[in-house]
Amino acid sequence: MRVLVTGSDGFIGKNLLSHLSLRSAVTVLPVTRATTRGELTRAAAEADFVFHLAAVNRPPDASEYAPGNIGPARALCDALAAAGNKASIVLASSLQVETASPYGMSKLAAEQVFVGHRTALGAPLAIFRLPNVFGKWSRPNYNSVVATFCHNIARDLPIDIHDPKKSIPLVYVDDVVAAFLRCMDHGFPDKPTASVEPVYRSTLGELAELIRGFRSCRDTLAIGPVGGGFERALYATYVSFLPTERFVYDLKKYEDARGRFVEFLKSASGGQLSFFTARPGVTRGGHYHHSKTEKFLVVSGRALFKFRNLVTGERYEINTSGESPQVVETVPGWAHDITNVGESELTVMLWANEVFDRARPDTYESRL
Repeated sequence: MRVLVTGSDGFIGKNLLSHLSLRSAVTVLPVTRATTRGELTRAAAEADFVFHLAAVNRPPDASEYAPGNIGPARALCDALAAAGNKASIVLASSLQVETASPYGMSKLAAEQVFVGHRTALGAPLAIFRLPNVFGKWSRPNYNSVVATFCHNIARDLPIDIHDPKKSIPLVYVDDVVAAFLRCMDHGFPDKPTASVEPVYRSTLGELAELIRGFRSCRDTLAIGPVGGGFERALYATYVSFLPTERFVYDLKKYEDARGRFVEFLKSASGGQLSFFTARPGVTRGGHYHHSKTEKFLVVSGRALFKFRNLVTGERYEINTSGESPQVVETVPGWAHDITNVGESELTVMLWANEVFDRARPDTYESRL
C-alpha cells in the first residue's frame, strides 16, 4: 500500500510515520511544504490512501490562515482529481471549525474542499475534528500548552498561566494515530465526521500541577499513577521533553559497615522500591511487621533468609542466590533477617507494599 501523508514533518505526521514505518507492506509518500507541485502530482497519482495533516496553526499574521489551510487542501484534491484517484482520505481538522475565528473558518473551508472532492469523485472521507493534541515531538511555545509546560518545567523555566481554572479538552497523539490507522485498516465510520477517544479534560492549573509533580519525583522519589489513562500519556509526553543531560539523575546512598541501602521509587498506590547490599557474613533485618509486607529478590550473591513466628515460635529458613531468581516474601507476624552466606557482596532488590513512614514505620526489632 502506498500512503500519501501531507504535513509528514509536523507533530502528528512524525508520529504517524513512526507507526507506519513498522509496516513492511506500506510505502509512505511524504508531502511537506518543500514538496514541489510536480512531486505532489506524482504522489497523488500513486497513492492508495491519503492522510491530510498539513495545516497552518499559528502564523505571524491572521491573513495567512486561509492560504495556509485552504490552499494545500485544494492542491491535493486537484491533484487527486486530475489523476482520477478515488483513494480514501483521512482529514485532520479541528474543533475550532465551530468558532468564528480566522483559524476555525479556514479549517471549515478546507473541510468543504474535501467534501466537494468526495461528492465529485466518490472518494471515501473521514474528517477528524480534533481538540488539543499532545504527545512526543509536539512543538513548545507554539500552539500546544502541554508541550510548553513540559518543555519549560523540564528545564526549570517559568510558565505563564492566565486562568488556572480554564478547562481544555485533550487527546493523546498515540490515540489519534490509532484512530487514523483504524480507518485505513477497517474502513470509515458511517458519518463523515469521526472522533478520537478518549478525550481528557484538565484545567490549566491541574495540568501544571501534574507536570510539576513529574519534575519533583526526582527529589521526592514519589511517582503518581502513571501506568494508565491521562497521567500515563502526560508523563510520556513530559519525559519526551527532557534534555539529554537530564536523562540521568542521582539517588541518595546510605552506607555503613554492613553495606549500602538506596531508595529508588515511591508510590502511594504501589509501594516502595529500593535495593541494598551486604558484605560477606553480614546479617541485615532482624525485625517484624504487623501489616507491612515485602518482596526480596537476590540479584547477585548468596543469601540465607531466617523466619520466626512470633506466636508459635516456628522457624523457617530459605537459601537463595542470584543464579536462580526467587522472590522471598516477608509475612506479618514473622520476624525475619537475611545473611550474606557467600564470598562476594550480596545485592538484593526490595519492594514494600507501602511507602516508609518514619512516624509509623511498622518495623519492630526482634532478634532471631
